[in-house]
Amino acid sequence: MKVAIIHDWLTGMRGGEKCLEAFCELFPGADIFTLVYKHGSLSKTIENLKIKTSFLQNFPDVENKYRYYLPFMPAAIKSFDLSGYDLIISSSHCVAKGVSVPKNSMHICYCHTPMRYVWDMYGQYFDNAKITTKTAMKILRPYLQKWDIKTSKNVNYFISNSEFVSERIKKYYNREAIVINPPVDTEFFMPSTLNFQPSTLNYYLVVSAFAPYKKVDLAVKAFNVLGWKLKIIGSGQDEKKLKGIALKNIEFLGWLDNEKLRDYYRHCKALVFPGEEDFGIVPVEAQACGAPVIAYGKGGVKETVIHGKTGIFFDEQSVASLISALRVFETKKFDKNEIRKNAERFSKDRFKADIKNFIEKKVKIGKIKRL
Repeated sequence: MKVAIIHDWLTGMRGGEKCLEAFCELFPGADIFTLVYKHGSLSKTIENLKIKTSFLQNFPDVENKYRYYLPFMPAAIKSFDLSGYDLIISSSHCVAKGVSVPKNSMHICYCHTPMRYVWDMYGQYFDNAKITTKTAMKILRPYLQKWDIKTSKNVNYFISNSEFVSERIKKYYNREAIVINPPVDTEFFMPSTLNFQPSTLNYYLVVSAFAPYKKVDLAVKAFNVLGWKLKIIGSGQDEKKLKGIALKNIEFLGWLDNEKLRDYYRHCKALVFPGEEDFGIVPVEAQACGAPVIAYGKGGVKETVIHGKTGIFFDEQSVASLISALRVFETKKFDKNEIRKNAERFSKDRFKADIKNFIEKKVKIGKIKRL
């Protein structure tokens, strides 16, 4: 089969790109179509494939400000000519699933989430935005919602990354989706063979992009109150704001390579995960290294963390609720081997086998079934 893989944008290696990497390993002869591509920001596995970009690639400073071009994204994704491709796989959290699908092609969407900007997280993105942005989105939102629903009908089969996202797909698109959880490199992210002294495990860890819905500010404010050590790996649009409110016990490290990231997972007392995620690969990576997780108990994390065994949930996205969970955590003991075993359920080999079996089954039964 001639395969096309559609991905919203390629500007860094985050959770969605790790799924994309696995698709590239399954289909090394595929072509990738994406709105915007920042060369050198991805793994060699992805960049070794032929990558085709949209007209947005020529827009000013698009590699850093691609979100500002949201109004143009539906037209940009539909501009790709996919004639001649037998199988189209969209890895979509924004507009990727909206590609124009040729009549005799099969379209399988691996849906990270329906477009969160216009559905359930609209307020978190735009309530505190500048008045011009807020006004523009108020006008644009109904159009994007209609477009998002309409293009869901061009998908033959949906795969979701969690039960949580499957419920959203049913709610917004009225479509069923099988769940295949994302891949985590459990062969790389694993506990150290060295025995660390308890005195070296003296900090908590956050690993996150600095987007509003990630709620990194909750962690910063909580640790400001407690005065405990917190190390934060990541960057993003809220970086200046977060650094402006953080006290000296909080250290910002930027994005790190995987080897350094693994070391921080291995040495931390626990990963703090204050956002609501569709799945959340970071908590699984931390558990794969034997680190417990303190997380807001909603979203995909409820499918990856076992309360009381591999971590602790807190009930509200508030500083007080997080502080309470941190104090409870300090009184508990966790088994590193049990934590690791839980993470092994999400290995990359398992993901690739499940995807491969699903696609082979759908290709064999009755050719292309259009809606």
